[in-house]
Amino acid sequence: MQTILWNREEVLPRAKHLYESRIRSKIDLEENVGKMVIIDIETGDYKVDENGLHAADYLSAKHPNARLLHLRTGYKLAASLGSVIERFYK
Repeated sequence: MQTILWNREEVLPRAKHLYESRIRSKIDLEENVGKMVIIDIETGDYKVDENGLHAADYLSAKHPNARLLHLRTGYKLAASLGSVIERFYK
């Protein structure tokens, strides 16, 4: 699979769309509050875990060059990519 280069302006809207359209309804459960959800923004694959590093390792093993975005579930979501921090909701 060819790696897609995403710029900052493309990453967050893509992640928000994936989260809202495919992921939120599956993971928005009481037992997931406070856990991390890691999203591969190219494939839409995701993993929920209490430890974001474990979830990221899982997705990285499936797709070694994945662009991963981290979100904490159950709260107003803040997305981080490297040192970039943006809020989905205000």
